[in-house]
Amino acid sequence: MVPKRLKSARIRANLTQVELGILAGIEEATAYSRMSHYENGTHRPSFEIVCAFARVLDLPEAYFYTVDDKLAEAVLELYLEHKANKPRGKKPL
Repeated sequence: MVPKRLKSARIRANLTQVELGILAGIEEATAYSRMSHYENGTHRPSFEIVCAFARVLDLPEAYFYTVDDKLAEAVLELYLEHKANKPRGKKPL
């Protein structure tokens, strides 16, 4: 996971580290510490936690793993386009 991308996505969502951590299922008592470690790159979150961050922030999981910044932005654009064109209320085949 690219730590700077997690931090910038959290800030764009106007969430504190504790708020994002709690919304992603991290216990309140450890949310600040864990989020700080993830954003600084000292520890790496599990794939499941990154998926929870993606769900809370409404971003694709791949956005957090793509190393190239331009490609990450392209992934984000594709995701937003896909969401905009996805029929509401229908389940995929």
